[in-house]
Amino acid sequence: MRPALPTTLRQTFIRRAPTQTRFASSNSTVETAQQKAKEALNSAQKTAEKLGEGAVKFLGPAGEKAGNLLGAYREPLLYNLAVAREFVKQVYRSEGLQPPSLNTVKEAYKTIWSRGTNPEWWRASLQNGDIARVGIHALEAYGIFKIGEIIGRRSLIGYHLQD
Repeated sequence: MRPALPTTLRQTFIRRAPTQTRFASSNSTVETAQQKAKEALNSAQKTAEKLGEGAVKFLGPAGEKAGNLLGAYREPLLYNLAVAREFVKQVYRSEGLQPPSLNTVKEAYKTIWSRGTNPEWWRASLQNGDIARVGIHALEAYGIFKIGEIIGRRSLIGYHLQD
């Protein structure tokens, strides 16, 4: 007699599934990771508390009212803000980011102005085909502006006016 064949595809895979070997982590690495996580949590909580106290001091009575309006959401909100702040700080440091100098900004706008007012640059752009790239960048900027307007007014169509 033959052995019974599996009736479903699932049974076929169950029978043929290889056994997986799990490797245990060393306890020292797990404990180190847990300790670092606890330290990060404590640091974020302290930062959130300082942030909340600073906001109340800065805003005065209005800050206290706003804090009371948040109710139970206040602590998680402040915690998430503190975590986001620390994350941005880490990215800023690791990427070596820095704001542009005033001279860099002046030079960029001076270049844009000189090109925009020079008819020769426009002629060269038309001949090179660079004008299409400029048009695409302008269209992207316009689209981002319109998306911001839609988000700001919380509606796709116009502003809600009351008579």
